[in-house]
Amino acid sequence: MDDDPLVLELVERSISRYGFDVVTTRAALGVANLLRTEQPDIVLLDVNIPALSGDRILGVVRQFAGPDTLFILYSSMDESRLRELVRASGADGYIPKGVTGPELALKLSGMHHKRMANRPTPALQRDVPAPQSQSTTAQVSVASR
Repeated sequence: MDDDPLVLELVERSISRYGFDVVTTRAALGVANLLRTEQPDIVLLDVNIPALSGDRILGVVRQFAGPDTLFILYSSMDESRLRELVRASGADGYIPKGVTGPELALKLSGMHHKRMANRPTPALQRDVPAPQSQSTTAQVSVASR
C-alpha cells in the first residue's frame, strides 16, 4: 500500500479493526500470486511505488482476480490526477491517502457493497432473492521493498 513499511502496517491494523481480513504484500511482482491464492474482494494499490506503480500493476494482474474484485488506487497525488489514472488504468475507483482508519474502512465497505448490489443476477435465479451474507473483505495492499 505504501513504500513505507510503517504506513503499510498502520493502515493494515486500522482497517482490520473494522472487520476486514487484510493480506498485504510489499513485492509488486507478488500481487498475481496473492490474487490467485486469496481471491480478495478489494485490492488497494499504492500508485507511487518505485518498482511498478499500482496503475501499471493493475493492467498485469487483473486477469488473476475474480470478476467482482474491486481495484482501488490509493495515493497522495492530486485527486484530478487520480481520477485520470482510474480512467486510464481501468481501476474501479480511488481513495486519497489522507483517508485512514474508520473513514477508509467506511469508503472500502461502501465501494464493496455498491459492487455487490450492482452485480448481475443469474438468469435462472431472478425470482429468488439473493442470499444476504455477512461479508468480510480480503484486501491486498501493495508496497515496494
